[in-house]
Amino acid sequence: MSQLIDLITQQLGAGTTQQVGRQLGLDESATESAIAAALPALIGGLAKNAQSPTGAESLAHALERDHDGSVLNNLGGLLGALQGGSQGGDLGGLLGAATSMLGGGASSKKTLDADGILGHILGGKRGQVEQGVGQASGIDAAQSGELLKMLAPIVMGALGQMKRQKGLDAGGLTDLLTQERSQIGNQSRRQSGGSLLDLLDADGDGNVIDDVGGLLGGLLGGKR
Repeated sequence: MSQLIDLITQQLGAGTTQQVGRQLGLDESATESAIAAALPALIGGLAKNAQSPTGAESLAHALERDHDGSVLNNLGGLLGALQGGSQGGDLGGLLGAATSMLGGGASSKKTLDADGILGHILGGKRGQVEQGVGQASGIDAAQSGELLKMLAPIVMGALGQMKRQKGLDAGGLTDLLTQERSQIGNQSRRQSGGSLLDLLDADGDGNVIDDVGGLLGGLLGGKR
């Protein structure tokens, strides 16, 4: 398993995953399948962003400024705040309202702008990814979108934590995310006989997000 996915799943744990499922109205199996589809998509988006020197520098600065990993300290409390406010307000605003539970300040509010974070990771392919994750895991696009918004700041927090622990600069982040993609691809070959890397960039243009919408389903289908 990739180091980044392993770190995130350890932080989520069974109890937090159940909270996510309750928030989205999903059973445990559907929640696990959806998370398994969403995390590679998010990491693929980050890897794409870090392919260029400018993108890697921007990512490094964002991690230094807004993503110190503190979001990982109380995921249960964060999701509880989201669940309590699910009847009104956008998820980004609710995440911001939960900042005090995580002991953060103004920069943490930026970190917890989940909608903005997801937009930066996926760009114009966001709708495709939401549909692809939904198709892969059997949930609807709205549930997929909410899940991706929940996971986006968690993925950034985990990457920020790894950046600090390993002392990575922009080039080191590119190398790390390239390695993550490779590990995800190797795992995909073992589990389903296909490479997630190949599926995510089926048209060969180097843009993993181009292909995630239509092709994640085939990969995840081999796991169920």
